[in-house]
Amino acid sequence: MTNHRPTVKRLIFSILLLSLFSLGNRLFAQDGKALFQTNCASCHSPFKQIIGPALKGAVDRIPDKNLLHDWVRNNTKVLASGNPYFTGLYNQFKVPMNTFPSMTNGEIDAIFKYVEAAQPPPPPGPGNTVDNKEQESDNTLLYGILTLILAIIMFVLLQVNSSLKKLSDDKEGIPAAEPVPFYRNKAYIAMLILVVFVAGGYLVVEGAIGLGRQQGYQPEQPIFYSHKVHAGINQISCLYCHSNAMDSRHATVPPLNVCMNCHAAINDYTKGPQLYREDGSKVDGTAEIQKLYSYTGFDPKTNSYNLANAKPVQWTKIHNLPDHVFFSHAQHTKAGQVQCQTCHGPIQEMDEVRQFAPLSMGWCINCHRTTKVNFPDSSGNGNKFYSIYERFHKDLKNGTMDSVTVENIGGTECQKCHY
Repeated sequence: MTNHRPTVKRLIFSILLLSLFSLGNRLFAQDGKALFQTNCASCHSPFKQIIGPALKGAVDRIPDKNLLHDWVRNNTKVLASGNPYFTGLYNQFKVPMNTFPSMTNGEIDAIFKYVEAAQPPPPPGPGNTVDNKEQESDNTLLYGILTLILAIIMFVLLQVNSSLKKLSDDKEGIPAAEPVPFYRNKAYIAMLILVVFVAGGYLVVEGAIGLGRQQGYQPEQPIFYSHKVHAGINQISCLYCHSNAMDSRHATVPPLNVCMNCHAAINDYTKGPQLYREDGSKVDGTAEIQKLYSYTGFDPKTNSYNLANAKPVQWTKIHNLPDHVFFSHAQHTKAGQVQCQTCHGPIQEMDEVRQFAPLSMGWCINCHRTTKVNFPDSSGNGNKFYSIYERFHKDLKNGTMDSVTVENIGGTECQKCHY
């Protein structure tokens, strides 16, 4: 009788290989989105200008792939070569782009493939709201179900293989032991324990790492305040409200008298675009201004305050760091010249503020590894504090280094954030 074992083994191997290949292709297609969100989204959008230009159409504007790869990995070198397009781009935005020296050609191509395929979101309003969590889903549940189905198919085929072997042995007169049910088979039990142990360990580690993190957190505040209207449409400087961001650890929530500097005269909201909450419900802007008056005790009819009726606004804090972490806004915004959007995302486009970045230790360290320090040049332009690093100045002058990152000056040492 024909031995079916090799055929069954080849069938199992082919099914698993095909599944892994399909899954690998699916995951690779998503790499572009993940890479874009991690490395580019704080400064770029596929469709809008943020800190830098909109990226959609970049592959047409820069047909030379090698030049595009060089720009992403080390834009300083490309600028030094005098390329007219990138020089004009730098002069337009006046903000140096981060360098990504470790990014491969394939990763860069995956980012721009995602950008070119991206579709603009629908305009806000009833019927057009999309759950952000659903948008950002990584299909983990789908892959888990697929893995479970493949595991069941594998066990079924192994049982079929065992039965065929028994039939073959019976035909050839080879005595065979009574087959052990799969739930009593030691090999199956050991494999199941191993899978449960690995999966359980992974979930425990992921849960521990994510403990206290709240990326995407978007609470509803007592007063609907739209950064899109104030910082975006009306171009109010971030520092007008968050005046401590340049000189203090905390940017601080502005006191209500800052709001009243404008809203003592602006009593209604009639000329701006219609506002919507995250769930698609309309917001009455005039009613929200009236809430502000109730908290400050202001009477717009008499243009006077009754401080007896004033009360503090119970704002919900969104961005939180552990107590053992030191972070100073001044050190980043003033000394490091980091833009607000680097950590807070496209805040000028948000109606309801959400936590954009993970604010994890790894996220901060990666930023320190890639962010260049504003060293003073030969003309004396730049942060004079860094003139004390004589060795780096010599290396820059000799061409040993093309730039100095925060990591080079101790930005990844433990005591920098924990002391």
